[in-house]
Amino acid sequence: MDFAIFISFFIAQRLSELFVAKRNEKWLRTHGAIEYGQKDYSRIIALHTIFIVSIIGEYFYRQEARFDPSFFTLYILLVLAKIWVITSLGKYWNTKILRIPNATPIKKGLYKYFRHPNYFIVACEFIIVPFVFHLFYTAFVFSILNAIVITKRIRVEDSVWNV
Repeated sequence: MDFAIFISFFIAQRLSELFVAKRNEKWLRTHGAIEYGQKDYSRIIALHTIFIVSIIGEYFYRQEARFDPSFFTLYILLVLAKIWVITSLGKYWNTKILRIPNATPIKKGLYKYFRHPNYFIVACEFIIVPFVFHLFYTAFVFSILNAIVITKRIRVEDSVWNV
């Protein structure tokens, strides 16, 4: 598979998630949602943006990067899992931590089995996406950075929902 096609798809996926999140944010705010962890959100956006830049940079730096169909298959499974997560939460799915007062956590789809399936999927993406082209440095560095950012974010989210 051509790298340009793959990275374009990945960027389009991320942008479509932001579009859905923005649409859902409008709905949530009209229903009284309060946002939590605002200052951490810019770090998350920066992390994801620099992650994409790093994938592109490492790909061109390494020159011998090659497509791996096994990791591509895993990536497609992650995309499908993320679609399941997004559809399970419906209008409540967001990239921000937004809570409508007195709302209770949704417990359907993967949320029946895991407390934070979206964060798990994203953590896997930080490994799998670079591995599609054997970009090990990006996978290693950004998996660690994501773990740091997501650990704090999960604490904030759990405190919002009093879990």
